[in-house]
Amino acid sequence: MADQRRPTGHEKIETSNFLMIVLILLAVAVGGLVEIVPLFFQRSTTQPVEGLKPYTALQLAGRDVYIREGCYNCHSQMVRPFRSETLRYGSYSQAGEFVYDHPFQWGSKRTGPDLHRVGGKYSDDWHRLHLIAPRSLVPESNMPDYPWLEKAAIDPASMGPRMQALRRVGVPYTDEEIAKAAEAVNGRSELDAIVAYLQVLGTAVK
Repeated sequence: MADQRRPTGHEKIETSNFLMIVLILLAVAVGGLVEIVPLFFQRSTTQPVEGLKPYTALQLAGRDVYIREGCYNCHSQMVRPFRSETLRYGSYSQAGEFVYDHPFQWGSKRTGPDLHRVGGKYSDDWHRLHLIAPRSLVPESNMPDYPWLEKAAIDPASMGPRMQALRRVGVPYTDEEIAKAAEAVNGRSELDAIVAYLQVLGTAVK
């Protein structure tokens, strides 16, 4: 007659799909809480680094273009704290540099170089030409051309509401900055905006 004993201990877990799934979910939930919740209470992750300022209206418009065009699919914005990274890109990224980014653009995909320390590295004219025709400056580049950005105008009326929405989640825009947002981008192209955004990336940390 076959042994009809019921499994016990670890054997019981291994032979029950339902119990295994429940315990795995419990372990992941507890581990996630232990890893993530303390970050909400650490000043280094919730307070801006010294000198960090919210994006201007033009820079914010450029960031929106950057996200819309999917630049994050090929470019990360997070320099890891490794010698090989800092030698190539500059000082490693700090959490306090991203407190005004909603959402942040860290990423892990690097078809192109990391852009977190690109601010001030090249001139405005270099960025303009590189965005319009990348291979005119970097022959081996596989980056697509973005010639339409030069002719696409920013909608001034959209900037005030964008900044108000960001203020609701903690970005310290003043009433005056929001009121002047439309004027700040009036007559400017999307190319102007994305260049302004690129030129400020990573400049808060010297």
